[in-house]
Amino acid sequence: MEPAVVLTISVGAVVVAITAMSLYTSFGPPSKQLDDPFDDHDD
Repeated sequence: MEPAVVLTISVGAVVVAITAMSLYTSFGPPSKQLDDPFDDHDD
């Protein structure tokens, strides 16, 4: 394969992995540990 194709596939895989990890952290089981700073400062 050409280097440009390998680079494109690699960059795409990294972007998909970061997006999947972000969604898992935001909406998956680890989201129970997240804290909402706006709820802490009720006016």
